[in-house]
Amino acid sequence: MGPLAGLKVIEIAGIGPAPFGGMMLADLGADIIRVDRAQNVQDGDPALPPNDLLNRGRRSIGVDLKNPEGVGVVLDLAARADVFIEGFRAGVAERLGIGPDACLARNPRLVYGRMTGWGQEGPYASMAGHDINYISVAGALEPLGRAGGPPTPPINLIADFGGGGMLLAFGVLAGVYEAQRSGRGQVIDAAMVDGSAALMTMVHSFRAMGIWTDDRGTNMLDTGAHFYDVYETADGKYVSVGAIEPQFYSALLQGLDLDADDLPWQHDREQWPGLKERFAAIFRTRTRDEWCAIFDGTDACVAPVLTVPEAVGFPHNVERGTFVEMAGVRQPGPAPRFDRTPGEISKPPPHAGQHTDEILREAGADDDRIAKLRDLGAVA
Repeated sequence: MGPLAGLKVIEIAGIGPAPFGGMMLADLGADIIRVDRAQNVQDGDPALPPNDLLNRGRRSIGVDLKNPEGVGVVLDLAARADVFIEGFRAGVAERLGIGPDACLARNPRLVYGRMTGWGQEGPYASMAGHDINYISVAGALEPLGRAGGPPTPPINLIADFGGGGMLLAFGVLAGVYEAQRSGRGQVIDAAMVDGSAALMTMVHSFRAMGIWTDDRGTNMLDTGAHFYDVYETADGKYVSVGAIEPQFYSALLQGLDLDADDLPWQHDREQWPGLKERFAAIFRTRTRDEWCAIFDGTDACVAPVLTVPEAVGFPHNVERGTFVEMAGVRQPGPAPRFDRTPGEISKPPPHAGQHTDEILREAGADDDRIAKLRDLGAVA
């Protein structure tokens, strides 16, 4: 199933962005073997899988990467794969013996994906960091927030996932496409700071056009405008408003029972604060669901601000099957969608080392070899 059926991926276990990139590939049919640390392997009931949803769709092998025999196992797996993914700091994979040179020596067609925060070179390359740090340096954090307030981190969506894991998945697939024509693999340097900067391209464009200021919370898309913001409703909930185009703005005014002839021009920035106060007072007169009843089916670009549980049960998401259930856990389904080769969640997250023997046998190891590797502590 899925457009990536037959793609073989080796993923060194990590957290956050690299597993998310692997999840995207697995959801679309890639066969992913996750290399977990042997020290993390414990008895686990396959009928009660872990709830780490980013690791869904994989099989797991437990390997001691500090054991030469364990390193050999990983290189054997890389020799049979199309893609190799690791999320270590720069230089760590090389020190372990599973860096690009070692893997490509075994498999010249291998696409080797590297997921880091800062990238493989530069003054920060060897430093620790998290999403909030990467978006800071990329210029993606400073514009976020309301006028007069501090920058507001948008949880870890930008660097870890949009500018990280998704960039990794995009990069390795581009590498696979190229390798099919050239017969040669290559190294993909997917850095979260680069991906976060790329997501800011439109802001750079707006600045060049002179339609974006560096004063936080004063621009059309950063809560500066009265027609692009969230408003509290009578029941303490919120609706989102994004009526940018004139016809959408007209539909918004109609739903609010306002006459455009009685209001200033929509894009008069000096009038935005006053108009925002007026809109806020109107939205507080009805509940969120009452406003939705007014705006549903219109082009006013008004939608309810939902909690995570509410989003799962929202009628539009239910009809589309945006969320699915696997092993008793509701979770986002595969995206994007393919009409002929649809993706699917093939299996729940594995316990570390759950498929060790199965994977070793596929790689050509017999029972004696598997027993020896276990005795040496190379696998678990």
